[in-house]
Amino acid sequence: MKLAIIDRDGVINHDSDAFIKSPQEWEAIPGSLEALARLTENGWKVVIATNQSGLARGLFSMTTLNAIHAKMRRELALLGGFIDAIFICPHGPDEGCTCRKPAPGMFRDIAHRYEVNLQTVPSVGDSLRDLQAASQAGCAPWLVQTGKGMRTLEKGGLPEGTRVEADLAAVVDKWLHGN
Repeated sequence: MKLAIIDRDGVINHDSDAFIKSPQEWEAIPGSLEALARLTENGWKVVIATNQSGLARGLFSMTTLNAIHAKMRRELALLGGFIDAIFICPHGPDEGCTCRKPAPGMFRDIAHRYEVNLQTVPSVGDSLRDLQAASQAGCAPWLVQTGKGMRTLEKGGLPEGTRVEADLAAVVDKWLHGN
């Protein structure tokens, strides 16, 4: 099974320091949904792993988050793509949970659900915490320069073996062409 773990904000959709709080605020990064559709068409399972502390902060409800994800899924389906699962961390940064990236808990949950060794699974993010969680879980970390990606790259300290590409479309091109 070919499995990809993808962060949401800053990778698939435009990010906001004020959080994405409604379906109207959710806007795909050009080429990202097409890239996910190409993965689906090539037999990959696409799983989203996303911190959503806006829930703990009271900025939006689970109903609203589900509506945001429904919009993302609808737009992707129009292109022939499919998201197999969405894993979220609903906790705030000070709650000490094991699922909030940079902790690897969400990734371990994904490994358990799919009965897969994460050593063969690539993961894409735009922040250091995305990459750290992926690396700690054994995934191959990929950094995109969209979202917070340029700031993350400039700060340095990336986990060993992190690959860097312009955006999700460029990452998927590499995966599908065996690079």
